[in-house]
Amino acid sequence: MAADAVEQLVDSLLYEGYALYPYTPAAIKNATPTPFGIVYPPAYASECPGAFDHARLECVAELGGEAKLGATLRCLIPSGDRHEARERRLELAPAAIGERTTLTFPGGRFTLRSELLGEGRARVRACVHNTESVPAGLDRPAALERSLISTQILLRISSGRFLSPLETDHDSVNTYPVLTGEADDVLLGTAIVLPDHPQLAPESRGDLFDSTEIEEALLLHVHALSDAERAAIEGQDPAVREMIARAESATPKDIMALHGRVTLRDPVSTEPPTEPPGLSDPQAGEEEAVVEGVRFRRGGTVIIRPGADADLHARMLDGHSATIERIFVDYDGKVHLGVTVDDDPGQELMRDTGRYLYFFAQEVEVL
Repeated sequence: MAADAVEQLVDSLLYEGYALYPYTPAAIKNATPTPFGIVYPPAYASECPGAFDHARLECVAELGGEAKLGATLRCLIPSGDRHEARERRLELAPAAIGERTTLTFPGGRFTLRSELLGEGRARVRACVHNTESVPAGLDRPAALERSLISTQILLRISSGRFLSPLETDHDSVNTYPVLTGEADDVLLGTAIVLPDHPQLAPESRGDLFDSTEIEEALLLHVHALSDAERAAIEGQDPAVREMIARAESATPKDIMALHGRVTLRDPVSTEPPTEPPGLSDPQAGEEEAVVEGVRFRRGGTVIIRPGADADLHARMLDGHSATIERIFVDYDGKVHLGVTVDDDPGQELMRDTGRYLYFFAQEVEVL
């Protein structure tokens, strides 16, 4: 991932949950800036289980040459009611392996340190602490006013690479580290669980503050806002107003482009894959099966007799005749009968789509 792509990814993550649909200030779920990546004041964190007064990103690096480490902290600082906030960005100067560097800022401390592990590896830690002094007994809204919100930590190594935290032991706290750089030379600690090398979809039309949701649906929701909801949005955070205006500018063609895509890949050619000759259809099932002396054939008719222990939907079909469409035998030898109900007006549709109702052999009576 190129440097500008990493920045775009962090921009999106930074505002994840900042405001949620319907985006109006009166919505209960928009009463706080974001539920993600919060570093609370120590006094509040000590009284609230599950709250943290720090975030620690830990990982292992394979060193190359005279490797140096750098770190970036990005977060949001509340600056008004509800979800208004301003962005803060701090950079730690590159430090050699084994060195410790710290930067203090109003209400916090940002530290980068590392230690050699041997075999050309080092353990790296980047920590951000909230140092705000607040009285005991604060409620959450008051604590959020003195918190670091949506805390994102980026680590960089000048020579070498980071090992995937998904495959190595680490003691990270209040953040989830993943690889992001093309050469595994950038590591991101974010507030959301992601895979290594996460990417923004090329079809995306920009941040909606809820980027882990379906963008197509969110854009449609924006277009469905009432005049009163739009008027309420106009009076709040400029960042929310800008997002709404950008979403409303999307044309039907733009929205359709978000509906999804299918990519066929082959390591040798660009042709779609074909089935090997002689491959049997795993969905065809068996032509017939015998259970306790009773023979079941595909196309045969049965009466559904689910019994008193079956679920409500199965019991509602008690006494109805059905046609056996599929017969499957599982690894344990148990027979599963896929049927369509004969007096169901949607029987042909069920056949066309292959959506059958399944019963055990003991739950039907052969005619």
